[in-house]
Amino acid sequence: MPKPKVCILRTAGTNCDIETAFAFNLAGGTAEMVHINQFINKMIDMSQYQILAIPGGFTYGDDIAAGKILANELRHRLTEHLKKFIQDGKLIIGICNGFQVLVKSGLLPGNNEQKQEASLILNDSDKFEARWVYLRTRGQESRAKNCVWVKEIPEIIYLPVAHGEGKFVVEACDVLERIKRNGQVVFCYSDKSGRKPLYPDNPNGSLENIAGICDDTGRILGLMPHPERHIQSWQSASCQKKRARKQSDGLFIFQNAINYAKKHL
Repeated sequence: MPKPKVCILRTAGTNCDIETAFAFNLAGGTAEMVHINQFINKMIDMSQYQILAIPGGFTYGDDIAAGKILANELRHRLTEHLKKFIQDGKLIIGICNGFQVLVKSGLLPGNNEQKQEASLILNDSDKFEARWVYLRTRGQESRAKNCVWVKEIPEIIYLPVAHGEGKFVVEACDVLERIKRNGQVVFCYSDKSGRKPLYPDNPNGSLENIAGICDDTGRILGLMPHPERHIQSWQSASCQKKRARKQSDGLFIFQNAINYAKKHL
């Protein structure tokens, strides 16, 4: 069986593309770095890929707002490509800056008009936060039952964050109620026991401790923490404890995507 092909989308300021490609390759895929201009100039066809990943970084220097310029490029220059990609049932992930891009392009939480309904704004601490955090992935308000990226993932995982604009907010209360009702909240910050966190366990002040969401199909995922930075046990700040597991926490996410693509795409 051919390995699923993964597009690692990059542009000026992307700086987590190599690590993200390595994670997908380790999970059993074939990752390729693709500059956005290669799609815009029709040098490469997006349809040849089964998974699209928008990695972390500071695209275009985060001018205007984090991820906003790349989000505008997706909305205004690649709309038809993305619509076809999504209609074909393929997978998309945005990590950190990529999550900011997905939210500001309207791909998350998702609506018919592709209108922006949420954002990721300056951390409550008013500073860049680089630390390890616990994420709760089970529970009525935090587990997206249909999200293909988190099947059989441990109840609590441990990943690093590195961002200055990671506070998840919504345009209106009904947006939050909709994503909760639809099971689109995938990850919530927690303490190490899975309880509601205080700072710095919630490093940015996100609404209801939300760290990651998916669309209503469960195929598009965005999260602020970096799973590609915890795919080997020695990468963890508590690696001795984590070695008791068969694999590292971040790798689950990439393996779920590759396994889904092999079976369905």
